[in-house]
Amino acid sequence: MFEALPEFASVVLQEGGAAEPAIPTEAAGALGLGIAVGLAGLGSGIAERGIGAAAVGALAEDSMSLGIALVMTVLPETLVLLALIVAFI
Repeated sequence: MFEALPEFASVVLQEGGAAEPAIPTEAAGALGLGIAVGLAGLGSGIAERGIGAAAVGALAEDSMSLGIALVMTVLPETLVLLALIVAFI
């Protein structure tokens, strides 16, 4: 698995002898932003799974706690929104 690491980080030599990175800096930045937003969405989904189950259980016991259940369910979504805002800046 780690045998491909030197190839990934290698440089490409041009005719004039100048070296260029294998991944351009713009593409590396876009790749990093995509990974960051994707991991934020994944973490938010995992957190919301447990919170949603607890909110449904709480609503089954007492229907007066709808506002609290709704706020707690929406809270992990703000993580993804903040990641998207940072990505667009």
